[in-house]
Amino acid sequence: MLKGIYPPLTTPFTRNEISLKMLIDNLKKYNKKKLSGYVVLGSNGESVFLSKDEKLKIISTVREHSNKGKELIVGTGLESIKETIHLTNKAAKLGADYAMIITPSFYKSAITQKALINYYIAVADKVSIPVIIYNVTKFTNVNIEADTVARLAEHKNIVGIKTSTENIAQLAEIIYSTLKNFKTFVGTGSVLLDGLSAGAAGGILALANVAPDECIKIYDLYHSGNLKEARKIQMRMIKVNRAITSRYGIAGLKAAMGILGYYGGAPRKPLPGLTANSIKTIRNILIEAKLLDK
Repeated sequence: MLKGIYPPLTTPFTRNEISLKMLIDNLKKYNKKKLSGYVVLGSNGESVFLSKDEKLKIISTVREHSNKGKELIVGTGLESIKETIHLTNKAAKLGADYAMIITPSFYKSAITQKALINYYIAVADKVSIPVIIYNVTKFTNVNIEADTVARLAEHKNIVGIKTSTENIAQLAEIIYSTLKNFKTFVGTGSVLLDGLSAGAAGGILALANVAPDECIKIYDLYHSGNLKEARKIQMRMIKVNRAITSRYGIAGLKAAMGILGYYGGAPRKPLPGLTANSIKTIRNILIEAKLLDK
């Protein structure tokens, strides 16, 4: 299927250790929503702070406790081609449907477009599930260009891209440059409707962790042709999305989840938590967006 709305799930921690119980509790709530599936071990899942064993436990837990029909996309990208292949194939054995693979970035001055092509083709040739490219320049300072994506889209095992940018022109260029069966996903909730209008297949959105119903409504209203109502919801969500991404980051996302009845908890150290004043601000933003009663 590979279309619709997917939340990149957060990783719950209690006393700085992963809590599979809280993860399952969140999944029980999300399973009731018309979400297409889940993304685990992405940026919002704090994957860089997780051990290999923790990652594998999370994958198997989400697979086991996801409702039938929910697709599982797993962030398996690492700097090394060898390690990326190894983790991806482990994830596949645990039930992952797709691998979302971030652009390597540690030696960023050497990560040319040619290097990216070589990296993704080497991985895609050796893994047992389809690959989704993950472009998140704000963290990596590496940008995969539309021409490079178009080249990679010709590979039978590279099936899509998540691009975490508000640059609709870049997203539209990728859509225009790639094959029809290649799926482009909006990676930030503030431009979901604009991305869909440009031809995106859906969204992999931090916003969907706190406002899944609103993200689904935007998607459904767009596809039913009711752009006016879709735009109204989209405008309400912009401030929420900014608060849980660029302004307060993962700590803000988790705080908003906690306010709205999910388990958020604290981010894993060394990421700091939020002040009481910041949490109050987030609460007020949620009230203003009609996600929370006064």
